[in-house]
Amino acid sequence: MAEKQNRELSRDLSSRQMQMIALGGTIGVGLFMGSSATIKWTGVSVLLAYAIAGLVLYLVMRALGEMLYVDPSVGSFANYATKYIHPVAGYLTVWANVFQWLTVGVSETIAVGMYLDYWFPHIPGWVTGVVVLAMLTAANLVTVKAYGEMETWFSLIKVVTIIFMIILGLLVIVLGFGNHWQPIGFSNLWTHGPFFAGGVKGFFFALSIVITSYQAIEIIGITAGEADNPQVAIVKSIKSIVARILIFYIGAIFVIITIYPWNELDQVGSPFVETFSRVGITAAAGIINFVMMTAAMSALNSGIFSSSRMLYTLAIGKELSPKFLKLSKHRVPTLPVLAISGGILLGIILNAVLPLFWHGSSSIFVLVYSASTLPGMVPWFVILWSQIKFRKENASQMVNHPFKMPFAPYTNYFAILMLLVTLVFMVFNPDTRVPLFIGLGFLVIMSIVFFATRKSHQRNSEVSSSKTL
Repeated sequence: MAEKQNRELSRDLSSRQMQMIALGGTIGVGLFMGSSATIKWTGVSVLLAYAIAGLVLYLVMRALGEMLYVDPSVGSFANYATKYIHPVAGYLTVWANVFQWLTVGVSETIAVGMYLDYWFPHIPGWVTGVVVLAMLTAANLVTVKAYGEMETWFSLIKVVTIIFMIILGLLVIVLGFGNHWQPIGFSNLWTHGPFFAGGVKGFFFALSIVITSYQAIEIIGITAGEADNPQVAIVKSIKSIVARILIFYIGAIFVIITIYPWNELDQVGSPFVETFSRVGITAAAGIINFVMMTAAMSALNSGIFSSSRMLYTLAIGKELSPKFLKLSKHRVPTLPVLAISGGILLGIILNAVLPLFWHGSSSIFVLVYSASTLPGMVPWFVILWSQIKFRKENASQMVNHPFKMPFAPYTNYFAILMLLVTLVFMVFNPDTRVPLFIGLGFLVIMSIVFFATRKSHQRNSEVSSSKTL
């Protein structure tokens, strides 16, 4: 009993912190810099793409919430995958999450160094990246509450910036603020091409990227294991988080394509910078640079937290050394945090050193980073699949359950179908095809590793049993 107690993580995260952590992990640099690519493929219908993606992710979160309400455990959806699908599903979910966050963590750390170069051009980017990594690692080692509070402030900066940008944009559109009081109006929404400018193919190309931009929303499922009063926190978080993300994403994109002709956005640079500049905020470039830096730090912070808890989950399942179960005096899994930070540090070093010897290394790095797309979708598939069987096996607890998945299992099938459709179109898109296959290759290799090691574990247990007899 004492041993079990010593392995229980601290439950110090509030509902507010859970919501901000999910926001922080989901609203990233992609919104500030990458929105132009999706708009280019499909035009104004990008708004519909974000709405559909939001609906799919709402269903994913409701399925997760139904299970979390009954069993708010550490590792949550990985544990559900093991219990309700197959142990290999849980194993792949964990390693997919670790792979996703290691690649994203490396890229975000490098990005932080690039953003800091705006103010400190003489300091190598990898140096500032390492300093930031060390700072965030320390925050994750102190207490989960310290991590939650830091992530709250990171997320708040992004949220305030987006809200401010939306308000300024609407003033420009409706009143002509910053445009000599000549309202821009809404004509840019229909004067530069049809609603589905890129046809069906272009729309689904954009949808596949838009859906992946919501990756990390499921981090609520990981924070649940360390939440104070988890049932209440889970319901409040999931009810509000999807709506907030939809408002921020759709609101920001709506303002951008209304102010600027969508077919000329590639000439604008950062639409956020341009919007602030248009109303006379001369420090716009510096402001957005700071926001993007905090966005990158936020994603890195979430990555260290999420993937370290997944390593902890592997150790609970005896797939990793018991050393990964040891907690600090603040009830934080020290070794998993250090292991993830060490992996990110190695990536930073390789990124800095490899170009000196291999000129093609930069493109390889981009491919590996992009390859996190499919592993990042694995939790969504297992959540939707697990919940179908979860409901059957927990029928008695469903009677008075206050947070059921609406219209299950039909909504599960719909969400799974939409995710599969986006993957199919990613195969057809030359920009996403290779990264998708790299991610698939990783999952295949880890499946082989699972079954190989599982057989080894079985043989060892049989040997020990025979010796006992």
